[in-house]
Amino acid sequence: MPHETLTITDNRTGKTYEVPISHGTIHSTDLRQIKVSDTDFGMMTYDPAFMNTASCKSTITYIDGDVGILRYRGYPIEQLAEHSSYLEVAYLLLYGELPTAPQLASWEAEVQKHTFVHENVKKIMEAFRYDAHPMGMFISTVAALSTFYPEASRIFDPEVRNKQVLRLIGKVPTIAAFSYRHIKGMPYIYPNNDLSFIQNFLNMMYSIGSPRYEVPAIFEKALNILFILHADHEQNCSTSAMRNVGSSQVDPYSATAAAAAALYGPLHGGANEAVLKMLDQIGSLSKVPDFIEKVKKGEGRLMGFGHRVYKNYDPRAKVIKKLAYDVFAVTGTNPKLEIALELERIALEDEYFVKRKLYPNVDFYSGLIYQAMGFPMEFFPVLFAIPRTSGWISHWQEMLLDPDQKIARPRQIYLGSDARDFVPMAKRR
Repeated sequence: MPHETLTITDNRTGKTYEVPISHGTIHSTDLRQIKVSDTDFGMMTYDPAFMNTASCKSTITYIDGDVGILRYRGYPIEQLAEHSSYLEVAYLLLYGELPTAPQLASWEAEVQKHTFVHENVKKIMEAFRYDAHPMGMFISTVAALSTFYPEASRIFDPEVRNKQVLRLIGKVPTIAAFSYRHIKGMPYIYPNNDLSFIQNFLNMMYSIGSPRYEVPAIFEKALNILFILHADHEQNCSTSAMRNVGSSQVDPYSATAAAAAALYGPLHGGANEAVLKMLDQIGSLSKVPDFIEKVKKGEGRLMGFGHRVYKNYDPRAKVIKKLAYDVFAVTGTNPKLEIALELERIALEDEYFVKRKLYPNVDFYSGLIYQAMGFPMEFFPVLFAIPRTSGWISHWQEMLLDPDQKIARPRQIYLGSDARDFVPMAKRR
């Protein structure tokens, strides 16, 4: 039986080193023993975008991008999307197991207790400009929650920590809905805890006067599935931000705000907006072939295709594509859907895209559904942040309780000037 080690020969010195392998990885600090001299810092790895670096051990989400697998705590995403509710999935992510019926009822009731925000939080949101971006409002308001709950800094007290988990999951839909109402110039609608989690959110978004807004069943179903699909995705940019900032032992509101700020970027939470803009740019079905040819010449990008992790069909995209038809059966078909379907058909058959393993990802169809439900494009990242909060704080808790974790502090390769003396102003050229 082969030894679980890696033998490395340094051709600079002729020395050989044996490094242990654990879970298919080597510990980066084991490379420090590889030196040219005693004053040498030791060997490091250079991985600027974490393309091949594991920063943690986790039991939360498993992805096999080569075959298109995504599982939460071992459960296939397709099964959870079909059979589960978002709050049930949030419980699974946070506590490791699916809840029993009494546990789920208690969990839902506890989350509902924390849907209201302090009146001063509302005043903070009212202070934003009338045209403030809702994601900017969301990030700022979540960060401000740390000043309302100073006990949240006691992150190693399990009872206090769990209270903040409930507050975050309960309050982020309220903050999101208030940000939408703000940009629309409409009065804020308080939570109604007689409604389900999804119904409550949509009611706060769209209710106008009396009678109460009746949530279309397909909207509740669609948002529930989309929330499940977006709840977690392993060590993505925003989750890594949550872990990195959280490693300083800051309160969870500040860390969540940092994660949301990472999600704000167009390469992360804004990707589905880019898909809609691309479809608008194409304009009609007849122009798809010309657009495809431009992409192949490097004169444009096929948004919503390809993924850092998936080299196969994103399993979430399959679920969303089917869901799109269910939504459009009620709302009417979005003309952009025909363009999207034709793009997908060509990309899955054309050797150029097949060779590069460019398959539709989660963003390709989600924006079409959000638009059909009446959400403006600038609100898409907020819709992403609501469910991803449960994933972020699951990873935050796991990081806090991991004895291997320390404050995040990457190394660098310094390529600047060597030591030099200060030059007085009069002598500078």
